[in-house]
Amino acid sequence: MSKAKDGDNVTFHYTGTLSDGTQFDSSIGSDPMGAKLGEGNLIPGFESALIGMTVGDSQTFTIPANQAYGERKADLVQTMDLDSFPEGGASIDIGQAYEMMTHDGQPVQVTVTAIEESEVTIDGNHQLAGQDLTFDLELMRIED
Repeated sequence: MSKAKDGDNVTFHYTGTLSDGTQFDSSIGSDPMGAKLGEGNLIPGFESALIGMTVGDSQTFTIPANQAYGERKADLVQTMDLDSFPEGGASIDIGQAYEMMTHDGQPVQVTVTAIEESEVTIDGNHQLAGQDLTFDLELMRIED
């Protein structure tokens, strides 16, 4: 039986949980997820777990934050003037995501974490940054 390796297209089911047991994502109940190994489209620790698996294999593993979405970076949390937002911030809510541009014109996803009288705090960290992630994984298919 062949083992998954770089260059293979693989299909798998997964469920991801945080260290407190909170589920953050799952493919169970929908179509399995697919990816080509070695292209960097999966977080590194997840892709490493798929390498060497055969169809039907299952495993549970934990990816430390530094191999998943990285540690939280304090410099990605910033305070902005409310009028920097459309309509002067009248329609924003805590938890809302926005795409903003960096000083060098690169798009970045930010989340509103606080709203004060004239200021908004945004966080450019990935929502799972700083979290160790545990996955239940089952390999469904391998195609060269």
